[in-house]
Amino acid sequence: MPQHKREGRRLTVLHVSQPVDGGVARVVTDLVRSHTRAGLHSLVACPPGGVLGEGAAAAGAGVLHWHARRAPGPHVPLETLRLSRLIRQTSPDVVHAHSAKAGLATRLAVRGRIPTVFQPHAWSFEAVGGTASELALYWERFAARWATRLLCVSEDERRRGRDAGVEGPWAVVRNGVDTERFRPVDRPARDRARAGLAALRGLPPQTPLVVCVGRLCRQKGQDVLLGAWPGVLGEVPGAVLALVGDGPAREDLRPGAPPQVLFAGPTADPAAWYAAADLVVLPSRWEGMALAPLEAMACGRPVVMTEVTGARESLPPRHAARCLVPPDDPGALARAVAALLLHPRLRDTLGRQAHEYVRGAHDVRGTAAAVARLYRELLAPGPAVHRVPDAVPPTAGRGSLERPGPSPETREHSRR
Repeated sequence: MPQHKREGRRLTVLHVSQPVDGGVARVVTDLVRSHTRAGLHSLVACPPGGVLGEGAAAAGAGVLHWHARRAPGPHVPLETLRLSRLIRQTSPDVVHAHSAKAGLATRLAVRGRIPTVFQPHAWSFEAVGGTASELALYWERFAARWATRLLCVSEDERRRGRDAGVEGPWAVVRNGVDTERFRPVDRPARDRARAGLAALRGLPPQTPLVVCVGRLCRQKGQDVLLGAWPGVLGEVPGAVLALVGDGPAREDLRPGAPPQVLFAGPTADPAAWYAAADLVVLPSRWEGMALAPLEAMACGRPVVMTEVTGARESLPPRHAARCLVPPDDPGALARAVAALLLHPRLRDTLGRQAHEYVRGAHDVRGTAAAVARLYRELLAPGPAVHRVPDAVPPTAGRGSLERPGPSPETREHSRR
């Protein structure tokens, strides 16, 4: 939108999202909360149901019901038409599409007429195989022309897109978490968390507890963790695994699960589970940069992850040797989990280091500030720039997000 049409009104950003749960919903809600406090006007178009609509409204967004299924299919033209109507009705300055399905409909609806940010939150062509993967890759290569910025949550995600032949104006802003909500607790609070689980779930207070927080689906790899669990029990008899979340794989995971596995269901407060956990595990098959390990580390808990996109970037230096394992490898996962359960002092050390690292490098206020600067750079007059720096430290994100103009790092990049 031309500058003179935007004068006298707040910058309006329309977030378009499908899915409406999991990490994507948390990212959108956190952005809305920070940007609303800074004076931006946020709208969220998403399907009803899930947690995103209610969470975004509570964070200060205007929520628009956009009826769209999670997977692509013959209903895409109608979903795109519905979204086109919402965009015409709201006249946003910037449209920010989250994940593959929203990116598909948004770019078809807008086709470059409004500054458009596409944030894949993990590439769609990595989530499927065969012909579906080839079609998804073809689409991402083609549709990149309709994104004013391709916004990645890790440098690894950007590199994987580029190496796959997706060409466009890149930006990288690493995922962040709310380090005021997710923070270490003292020993009495940890004991209370364990006692609460003992009362509600029948879990003895001193039982070694491994927690996996995430949607129960193939992406998150809980089936691999269940395959690893007998190996963990061989080294740490009596250890309990809590799968926190819900999803389409729930009923497939239950049959044959050992009695030491607790299906805890979804929770609105994973911080309580992190407080109770001795170790947090996420055995994903693909990611952009997962939020659950960042939340756990912000709470001072050590993590074990599979080495998927963004995993190494999310860890403190020198943690990878102990905390990263190959995807789809139950044996390696079991060895890494058991090794940390058997060494409580090492867990404490890794947890303290992880907390300090996330506070400095992955605070959501820095992430939100960097994204807000990106929006303003897209609307600023003058030559286009092709990157913004990674998320700034949290101290730079505590104040207003209203700083005009590109950052010095971005201006330097634009001159190259």
